[in-house]
Amino acid sequence: MSEAERQGRTGADASAPRGGLAHRVPDLGALELLLAVARLGSLGRAAQEVGVSQPAASSRIRSMERQLGVALVDRSPRGSRLTDAGALVTDWARRVVEAAEVFDAGAQALRDRRDSRLRVAASMTIAEYLLPGWLVALRAQRPDTAVSLQAGNSAVVADRLLAAEADLGFVEGLSVPPGLDSAVIAHDHLIVVAAPGHPWARRRRPVDAAELAATPLVLREEGSGTRQVLTAALGGLARPLIELSSTTAVKAAAVSGAGPAVLSELALGEELSARRLVSVPVEGVSLRRALRAVWPTGHRPTGPARDLLTLTRK
Repeated sequence: MSEAERQGRTGADASAPRGGLAHRVPDLGALELLLAVARLGSLGRAAQEVGVSQPAASSRIRSMERQLGVALVDRSPRGSRLTDAGALVTDWARRVVEAAEVFDAGAQALRDRRDSRLRVAASMTIAEYLLPGWLVALRAQRPDTAVSLQAGNSAVVADRLLAAEADLGFVEGLSVPPGLDSAVIAHDHLIVVAAPGHPWARRRRPVDAAELAATPLVLREEGSGTRQVLTAALGGLARPLIELSSTTAVKAAAVSGAGPAVLSELALGEELSARRLVSVPVEGVSLRRALRAVWPTGHRPTGPARDLLTLTRK
C-alpha cells in the first residue's frame, strides 16, 4: 500500500477533530513516545524507554494517527520507521516537548517549596521570557536543586534581595539598586508597537522623541525596568494612558487598540509575526538596556546561585 493510500485510509477512518486545542493535539506522553520511536527505530524499545508495554505503545500510536488523520509509523519485522508525515509531525512534536520542559521548569520554580535551596527573584520580562530556559539548563546540571521563583518589577526584586528573601535576582532597569552588586548578562531593546489599525502603524516617517513624549502610551507601572528606561530616554516626560503591572496585560491592551505601547523585543515575537501588533520606527531615542543579575553587596553568589549565574552568560 502506498504512502498516499495509507494516509487516505487513516484520514477516512477518523472523523475531523472538533472542539478545543486539547482535542486536536496529542498529549505529551504520546508525543514523547513518537520521539522515542524516531530515535530508536523500534516501537518495542521505545515502549520500554517510556515505561509502557508494547501493546499499549502500539495502541497509543494508532490513537494518535486517528486523532491527526495521518499515518505516522510504518511497522515491519525489521522495526518501525516514520512515514514522511510522521517525520514532519516528529519535528513539531520535538518543539512541543521542549516547550513543555521550559513550562514545567518555570511552573515548578513558582511553587513555594519548603525544601527550596535557591530562591530567585526576577523582573517580569526576564521571568517570562528568559528564566524558564535557564532553569531547564540548571535542572540538567543540578537535578536535586529545588528552585523557587518570585516575579515582580525591578524595585520588588531589590526589596526581596535586601530583605534576604532571595539569593539571586534579575533586573532590567538603567541602574543597580543601592545595596546590590551586579553583572550584565545580556542586552535588550524596547520597541514601540501599535495595533494595525492605529495611525502610527501606517506612517512612513519615524516617531521622534517629542512626539513619543507627547503621546499617551500603554505602559508598565512605576518601578518596572521598562518604564525606567523609557522615562529616562524621554527626559522624564513619558505620559501613561494606562498603567499595567504585567507585560502580558500591556500587550493585550495594545492589541485591543487602546493605544501605542513600549515593550521589550523579547516579548513581542509572536505578536509581530502574526501582525497583531506593528513595530513603529523611532528616531532620536535610545531604548537599549542592560539585563543584570543582582545580589546583596559583598555576598557573591555561591552554589546553585553561582551555577545559574554562569548559565545566563552562555
